[in-house]
Amino acid sequence: MRSELELAIRYYETDQMGIVHHSNYIRFFECGRSDMMAKCGLPIEKIEEEGVMLPIVAVECHYKMPAKMGDTIRIVSIIEKVPLAKLVVKSEIYNQNGDLLVYGSVTLGFIDSHTRHPVRCPDSLAGVIEANL
Repeated sequence: MRSELELAIRYYETDQMGIVHHSNYIRFFECGRSDMMAKCGLPIEKIEEEGVMLPIVAVECHYKMPAKMGDTIRIVSIIEKVPLAKLVVKSEIYNQNGDLLVYGSVTLGFIDSHTRHPVRCPDSLAGVIEANL
């Protein structure tokens, strides 16, 4: 399953040198992930309505080149397999020239929203991922 989202770099995302602050790439990963889920018809809010929350359990981010003020970035989000207990979403971020700026992954768990205990991936999410692989 693969999705792409383009975003323009905003002034507040940069430092005094016009370079995107490193913490914003994690936010960009989330923008791409949320957009991918919405595009396939199962936004995160719907999963939460089913009583399942998706906490972040790990983030990996590798920086190659900085994004700058005025750039347009392309966020590529990838899910390679149907999750059981954890969902891994790989991310790649490119600038408007096609240069790879950042790559990494986010691992999400599944917990019952009332008990806060771990649960398996909801069938609705597993089905959407399987249908789009």
